[in-house]
Amino acid sequence: MVVKMKNYLINKKFTVIGGGTGTFSVLSGLKKHTDQISAIVTMADSGGSAKKERDEWGLLPSSDVRKSLLALSSGTTDDLLLLRRLFHYRYSEGKGVAGMTFGNLFLVALTKLLHSQKKAISKAGDLLKIRGKVIPVTFDHGDLIAEYQDGSVVKGEHYIDNPKHNGRLSIKKLKIFPKVHITKEAYEAILNADCLIIGPGGFYTTIVANLVVEGVVTAIQKSQAKKIFVVNLMTEYGQTYNFTAYRFLQELNNYLSVNLLDYILINNSPIPGKVLSRYRKFKAVPVFNDLPAKSSFKVIAADLLSTKIVKKEKGDILNRSLIRHDPDKISNQCLKIMNLI
Repeated sequence: MVVKMKNYLINKKFTVIGGGTGTFSVLSGLKKHTDQISAIVTMADSGGSAKKERDEWGLLPSSDVRKSLLALSSGTTDDLLLLRRLFHYRYSEGKGVAGMTFGNLFLVALTKLLHSQKKAISKAGDLLKIRGKVIPVTFDHGDLIAEYQDGSVVKGEHYIDNPKHNGRLSIKKLKIFPKVHITKEAYEAILNADCLIIGPGGFYTTIVANLVVEGVVTAIQKSQAKKIFVVNLMTEYGQTYNFTAYRFLQELNNYLSVNLLDYILINNSPIPGKVLSRYRKFKAVPVFNDLPAKSSFKVIAADLLSTKIVKKEKGDILNRSLIRHDPDKISNQCLKIMNLI
């Protein structure tokens, strides 16, 4: 869908906090309308290729960075299209590299050549001709630690996201140890935003993982941006088992200290039955909208669902979502909130 925008759209700054496939959808939609985009991504990943990056090369994980770079990449030249395919390519064989993507390995090599992960991300953005900026929330090393309602503790993003424990247990508190601090660029992007979008994504391992970084919540509290929370389509075993929309909001506010949101976007389009049957294997259900009709924030319930069913990539050993938010539907709602369409 092509939308007609007011001429001053370019002057509005959009900052998206998250990472992974949820942020990918939001960024993919926004880039069609503006280049004033800052993607602030979590650096807490510890599974799959991230483990090798952290343990063998001493680097922060780059999967969420790579996804956001690809989401913001623009242009249709043959060389650029091929480069995007390369960044997305996942090895399905080969000892030590099976399951990894070319893009992650490229970022590792570029970091070694430039002696800086920050410079490598910036240079990769130039090569991919991104519309906007991809900003790691921190360059400090730390591990996510989840404390559960029964008193048990799990360390590491991968083990929280893919639980070997009882995934029905609620997370009482998420933190990072040792403490890590927000980058200057991320702080300024939040503070100076006109529109701040939180989510969707793995609630604790992608969204809250950013909020527990020292300085992030302070920046959000000081920001004068219109603040939007995009609710996940489905619950997730191990993180948000049987969560309703209101429970998502309550948990988010536990980390924001108070409700800072102006808008909440939630899908109201039914999930296809064949998709639901597949999700049952993962003990996941659609998020039920029980948000209050009257509150300090406005609830926008709309069709946000993509019609595409996600197929598992060859060589990918991690569980991924089967359905996603539609990039255009999400971006159009955000533009409406900003009175841009």
